[in-house]
Amino acid sequence: MKLVALPAFSDNYIWMLHDGVEALVVDPGDAAPVLSALADQGLRLAGILVTHHHADHVGGLAALRPHVQGAISGTGTEGISGLDRHVAEGDTVELLGQRFEVIEVPGHTAGHIAFFLRQPSDGSAPILFCGDTLFSGGCGRLFEGTPAQMLASLDKLAALPGETRVCCAHEYTLSNLRFAEAVDAGNAELAAYVARCQVLREQQLPTLPSSIATERQINPFLRSSEPALQASARLHASTSSTPLAADADRVAVFATLRQWKNEFR
Repeated sequence: MKLVALPAFSDNYIWMLHDGVEALVVDPGDAAPVLSALADQGLRLAGILVTHHHADHVGGLAALRPHVQGAISGTGTEGISGLDRHVAEGDTVELLGQRFEVIEVPGHTAGHIAFFLRQPSDGSAPILFCGDTLFSGGCGRLFEGTPAQMLASLDKLAALPGETRVCCAHEYTLSNLRFAEAVDAGNAELAAYVARCQVLREQQLPTLPSSIATERQINPFLRSSEPALQASARLHASTSSTPLAADADRVAVFATLRQWKNEFR
C-alpha cells in the first residue's frame, strides 16, 4: 500500500492510498490533482472518504463522480452533496481490502469524522485520516463546535497507537510550531521536531504524515494537562479580560490556548 500526499490549492493535501491498481482518496477539494495522479499511475478510483463539509475538502466530488467505481462515504450530518453512504461512529468502510474505522471528532465542524486504518494489509503502521481536527503541532479552529467537544475529539485521537501515521489535510506545521514554541518553550522534543520540519520544507517536502507519538510530545493541544502548558495559559490569560483561575480544568486551559492561537502572529 502506497500513501501519497497530493498537494492542492495553497496548502491542502488530498491523501491517496493505492495498491498499484486501485486507489482511494480523502477530502478531494480539487479534482485535478486526483485525476492527474490516477492517469500518471494507471490507477482506478475505488472510492472516496470525506471528513467534513468545507469546500476545500468536497469541491472536487462532482468532477470525480464519473470516475469513482465504488462509494463516496462521509459524515451524514453536514448536508454534503454527492455522498453514496453516510457513516458515523462505530461504522467501518471497506476499500482496497482495508477496513477503515469511523471516529466522530466534532469541534472544527459539528459533524466532523476521521477514518482510522488500524491494520493495513501490508503490515505497515496504522493510518489516521483526520481532516482538519488534528494538525501536526496544532488543531483546527472551532467553527461549529465547543472547546469541550474538540478536547474530547483530540483525546480520542491521542489514545490511538503511537505509531499511527497522522494524515492531516493542511501543511500548517511550521506555523503551528511557532505557536507551540511560544507556549512550550522548554520542550526539547519540540525543538528537535522544529529543526526536522524546517529541513523538510526547505527541500519542498511535506512534513506529513506525523505520528500520534510525536504529537503527544510536541502538540500543545494534546498537552493541556501538562503543568508547563497550564502555566503558559494562565500567564497569557492574566493579560486579558478573562483571567484563568488557578484551579481551571483542562477544558478552560484548552479554550485559552485555542483562543491564543487564533490571535497569534
